[in-house]
Amino acid sequence: MSEMLSNHRRVALKEILRRLHAGEPLEALQEEFRRAVGNITPLEIAQIEGELVQEGVSPEEIRRLCDLHLALFRESLEKEEPLAPAWHPIGILMSEHRELLKIVEHLNHAVSSGDLQALEHIRQHLRESEKHYLREENVLFPVLEKHGIVEPPRVMWSEHQEIRAIKKEIQTAEGARLRELATTLGEMLAQHFFKENRILFPAALRVVPDEEWPRLRAQFDEIGYCCFTPAVPPAPQAATPVAPAPAPSAEIRLRFPTGELAPEELEAILNVLPVDITFVDKDDTVRYFNASRDRIFVRTPAVLGRKVQNCHPQKSLPVVERILQEFRERKREVAEFWIHYQGKFVYIRYFPVWGRNGEYLGTLEVTQDITRVRELSGEKRLLDEGGPDGPHV
Repeated sequence: MSEMLSNHRRVALKEILRRLHAGEPLEALQEEFRRAVGNITPLEIAQIEGELVQEGVSPEEIRRLCDLHLALFRESLEKEEPLAPAWHPIGILMSEHRELLKIVEHLNHAVSSGDLQALEHIRQHLRESEKHYLREENVLFPVLEKHGIVEPPRVMWSEHQEIRAIKKEIQTAEGARLRELATTLGEMLAQHFFKENRILFPAALRVVPDEEWPRLRAQFDEIGYCCFTPAVPPAPQAATPVAPAPAPSAEIRLRFPTGELAPEELEAILNVLPVDITFVDKDDTVRYFNASRDRIFVRTPAVLGRKVQNCHPQKSLPVVERILQEFRERKREVAEFWIHYQGKFVYIRYFPVWGRNGEYLGTLEVTQDITRVRELSGEKRLLDEGGPDGPHV
């Protein structure tokens, strides 16, 4: 990373943070922070929080005290103003922040005035805003991790889960409880967006090379948007033509004990399966996912090479770790879950994958929408599938 705290400032800041964690009043430490550290950049904050975790401070402790950190650093952070063009992923996210805060203002007004029609319209906007958080979690966060920014995305993902819980309750809440939730959501989003605008996004603009952003924008487009349609990215510069590679002398075939397939055939078969599959290798690294037509959970190329532990909210991490360990120790052959998700009944299974010599190769996740399967009854045989001339095979 291009920005690093001097050793003196690093030691002083860590000591101030440890005293803050120990319960010393924020006000008493702010003046000491100004004297010993002075201004601090978002990238330096990300580095320090990462070092504290490596030195034994739990991510949960970092998460719990994030607001205190923010209060300590606020004076320095308010001088930061990340700039990104309207087409840029960071520019899009910041624009959505402004739109979502307006939506919460409209929510409070609709609740106060009792405008039920407006309230339902706003609830729909809140449901659609899920795409905002999915783009951060599945595109931006994995890229930041690859560039060494780990703890701030973890904190932001934890806050996403809290925001989701409030949005979900707002969908059905009424009366005083709805007013309370609307106020809470507004306060939470204002704080959350400040952290992202002033810490996460400036750090991202410093560590992610310019040439990576158009590719990330394409992955944003695949997930979709809420609130507004972003500007079209600039046309890429024409690349120098590359001479085509010579055709192989023979078609490549992948040979298995039960047959053989061309790579193109194998890819097509995996993509046509009526399930989403994701493979995590023996080192807990995401290596593959299929491009099924009606994917249930978002997957993007940015997650490839990502540790599976970083693909789950912090609160579910102990369960993930336990399942993987039990697979390695051959204590279980499957882990299965089923949930209601966006009007679907979703069946999720994890299987350990073993090599020919019994070595652990990784874990396969299989996700399936079984809503229609649960409704099946009776029988439908192959001969029941008839055309205009009656049943045929």
